[in-house]
Amino acid sequence: MTTSSSPRAGQGVSLGMPELPAPGYPDDVRDRLERDAREIIARYPDSRSALLPLLHLVQAEEGHVTRTGMAFCADVLGLTTAEVTAVATFYTMYRRKPSGDYQVGVCTNTLCAVMGGDAIFEALQEHLGVGNGETTDDGKVTLEHIECNAACDFAPVVMVNWEFFDNQTPDGARRLVDDLRAGRPVTPTRGAPLCTFKETARILAGFPDEREGAADAGGSAGHASLAGLR
Repeated sequence: MTTSSSPRAGQGVSLGMPELPAPGYPDDVRDRLERDAREIIARYPDSRSALLPLLHLVQAEEGHVTRTGMAFCADVLGLTTAEVTAVATFYTMYRRKPSGDYQVGVCTNTLCAVMGGDAIFEALQEHLGVGNGETTDDGKVTLEHIECNAACDFAPVVMVNWEFFDNQTPDGARRLVDDLRAGRPVTPTRGAPLCTFKETARILAGFPDEREGAADAGGSAGHASLAGLR
């Protein structure tokens, strides 16, 4: 009889999945999140449809979707943690590890790449001393390359917390991240004023952006987008 020295299936293999069960939120935090969760769930005829905004809600609490956050979502929706984990690990907007105050995404899809996106990404990696998906030591900036965000007419594009910074260059991108890290005011090319990643996550959960003028700053199509219609 022979014996196998092969490891058990999955042993030593990381699937990026959280370890459960998870610790709970402190009572005051859970009470506050439950109030917000009830408001979100009430928007939908089927409660499980609220899972996506609820994941943004717990991401707004800790800056990423933690084991505790996923367990909370499962509990308030009557889902299994496996169902919640399947969704949280599918969508790239949900972070599964601590991230910076500002998610700096460089589009490296075809058009942005050939227009300078690859050069911008390489310049920022060297300038910040981090790789893709990594965060600077001060916790301010997480750098990542991103897929197309439908702004090809303004290529190459950099996004910060999903706000657009159009027609970027390596030098301009370096100045952008330096300003973010120094706390200097930064204004997107178009759209709402910039806010932190946690604040962005709460807005994506469906709560109003109460900053003065933010709701009216959505912007419209720029000249490059409309050129073909003229």
